[in-house]
Amino acid sequence: MSNKGDKTPREGHKLRKRLRRETGRAITDFQMIENGDRVMVCVSGGKDSFALLDILERLRQRAPVSFSLTAVHLDQCQPGFPVAQLRDYLTDTGIPFQIISEDTYSIVKRVIPEGRTMCSLCSRLRRGILYRFARETGITRIALGHHRDDIVETLFLNLFYSGQLKAMPPKLLSDDGHNVVIRPLAYCSEADISRYAALQEFPVIPCGLCGSQDQLQRQTIKQMLSHWEKEHPGRVATIFRSLTRVAPSQLADRNLFDFVALGASQPPTQWLPEGTGRATTATAGDEMLDQVS
Repeated sequence: MSNKGDKTPREGHKLRKRLRRETGRAITDFQMIENGDRVMVCVSGGKDSFALLDILERLRQRAPVSFSLTAVHLDQCQPGFPVAQLRDYLTDTGIPFQIISEDTYSIVKRVIPEGRTMCSLCSRLRRGILYRFARETGITRIALGHHRDDIVETLFLNLFYSGQLKAMPPKLLSDDGHNVVIRPLAYCSEADISRYAALQEFPVIPCGLCGSQDQLQRQTIKQMLSHWEKEHPGRVATIFRSLTRVAPSQLADRNLFDFVALGASQPPTQWLPEGTGRATTATAGDEMLDQVS
C-alpha cells in the first residue's frame, strides 16, 4: 500500500507531462491554434471538457503563439443539473467564461418519444447554439473534448451502422463554413484523461439526460473495444494509427483513387445490361443502409 502511495506523485507528474505533450503534438500536427486565435472551450461538466480546459490553459502560458481562451457552458435547463457548481469551478480557474441558458431540454422531451435516445437531437440543438454564439462573439476556434477513444468508437459506429469508412477528424470546418472545430485531445487516451480528472479533482457532472445510455450503439462499441484492449493491449492505439496511414489505392472508393484509369488503354466499357443499375455489392450496401435507417 505504501509503495503504491510513494509512486502516485511521480506517476501523476508523468501523466500530466504525457497529456500536455500529446495535446501539443496534436495542435502542431493539425495546426489547430494560430497566433491571435480566440479559442472557445466547450465545457459540458464532463471529465473530458474539464481536462481539455485545464491542459489548454497550462499550454497557453508557455505556447509559442499568443491566443486567448474562453470557457463556454450551455445550460440546457435540465432539471437537477448543478449549474451553480460549474459556475463556481469556472470562477475559481480565473479563465474567462460564459454560461448560455437555452431550454433545449423541453424541446427534446417534447419531440422524442419516451424511452428513445435523445442524444442525436440534443447534440444538434447544442451545436447550433454554440456555433451561433461563436460567430456572434468573434470566436475563431471551437475546442471540443473528444479524445482518441471517441474517434475510434466513431469509426466503428460509421462502419457498422452506416456503411461508411469515416471517423471524427481532429480539425474540421463546420457545415456552415463559419466555424473551425478542433479536438486537441485527439491523441490522448480516455484512460489517461480519467486518471487526470481524478488527480485534478475536477467536479465531474454525469450526463443523465438520455436515461438509457447503456443501450446506445456507442456504448456497445465502447464495450467491444474495451474487450479488445484487455485481450490485446494497445489495440485501440493501433486502430487510431491506421487513420493516419490511409492507403486509398488499397480500398475501393473510386472517388479517392482512379481505378478506372489504372492500366487502361481503352475507354471504359459498360458490362452491365442496360437498366440493370449498379453492381450487386453496391445494392447490398444500400439495402443495409435502408435497414439501419
